[in-house]
Amino acid sequence: MSNYPEKFPAETQDHQPGTEAEMTPRPEYIKPDYRAAGKLQGKVALITGGDSGIGRAVAIHYATEGADVAIVYLDEDEDAKETQRLVQEAGRQCLLIKGDIRQSSFCKEAVERTASELNGLNILVNNAAVQYPQEDFEAIDEEQLQRTFQTNILSHFHFSSAAMKYLKEGDSIINTTSVTAYRSSPHLIDYSTTKGAIVTFTRSLSKNLAEKKIRVNGVAPGPVWTPLIVSSFDEEKIAKFGQDVPLGRAGQPSEVGPAYVFLASDDASYITGQIIHVNGGEIING
Repeated sequence: MSNYPEKFPAETQDHQPGTEAEMTPRPEYIKPDYRAAGKLQGKVALITGGDSGIGRAVAIHYATEGADVAIVYLDEDEDAKETQRLVQEAGRQCLLIKGDIRQSSFCKEAVERTASELNGLNILVNNAAVQYPQEDFEAIDEEQLQRTFQTNILSHFHFSSAAMKYLKEGDSIINTTSVTAYRSSPHLIDYSTTKGAIVTFTRSLSKNLAEKKIRVNGVAPGPVWTPLIVSSFDEEKIAKFGQDVPLGRAGQPSEVGPAYVFLASDDASYITGQIIHVNGGEIING
């Protein structure tokens, strides 16, 4: 069993969504003793925010399970190339697609490139997100509001709509929501609102696509050590990050990735419209 840290150094980054290559310690993306079973052999997955953090963990787990992967990222070239190297090291293809998911035309282009260059699309993971903490509700200006909603929820609509051209029976969409959708977050009001919208989007789309036998589910991580954390919070919050959950520590991306494998695999063939909570022990109602 891995020895995960309970405390982190009070380091910050001044740019979102953050760079994993600059983090200390680096997040763990897959457990050393993870044993693949070919659960996604021959599948093609597109992962937004796939360059680092949870997205990188999903990409590596998917590749280890036999899937080719396309990862969408904003501008973190170093992180994206490292994820590509790790996917290729696992014996699979990794397509890098750089651009701004706030633009619906780019979302469509990313889906088209994935299907064309990797010969199809079976799994869409809507994972990319931004967050801008504000203690004062009135400090959330129009620019922040638009950026948060366009990135965190409207992109889900654009990618999912574009993917319908390719997804077929047995394929799946997996959305990344958050524990903040269930327990609230007074300093992340716009972020937690989008995460709540993702829960409803997941449940509603799952029923809409049930007749086509395309499954739609979500994962709601709690505090997880990713670049988004060090690029969002101040030193005091980072030093205490994750210590308030029952397990007493933040999670690692390696502990979240297997949930995405499960939901994308045939093991979850009778599951749709559901959310898996990977949050260190917080009890969720609803």
